Amino acid sequence: MRGCVRAAGWRGSPFAEDAELIVSELSTNAILHTASGLESGSFHLAVAVSAQVVAVSVTDAGGTGTAPKIEDQDQDAEHGRGLGMVSSIAHRVVVHGSEAGHTITAELFTDEGRGGRPC
Repeated sequence: MRGCVRAAGWRGSPFAEDAELIVSELSTNAILHTASGLESGSFHLAVAVSAQVVAVSVTDAGGTGTAPKIEDQDQDAEHGRGLGMVSSIAHRVVVHGSEAGHTITAELFTDEGRGGRPC
C-alpha cells in the first residue's frame, strides 16, 4: 500500500512519509479487524492531494459491531495503537460508517493558515 502513495507523484512532499505510515496503519486495521481480512474481503484506499491538504481514506468491508476507535493501551501491549498513532500524526481524523463498513479519513493540512501544525 505504501507503494500506492509513492506512485502518486508527490514523493518529495514533507507529508509523504506521514501519509505512507497512515496508509499502512489504516490498511492493516481494515485487514486485521474487519471482514476486509477475509479471503473474499477487500477494502478501498483513496489518496487525495491538493495545495491545502493530503487526505488518506480507507473504507473497510464492515463485519464488526463497533466503530473504529482510539484505545488506551498499556506500554506492554503489542496491538491497539494504530489509530492513536494516526491521530497523533494527522491534523484531523474522521470516522464515518455503519455495520456495513467504515471509512476512516486522515487529513494532513499543508497550509498553516488552515489551522494545521507545521511539520
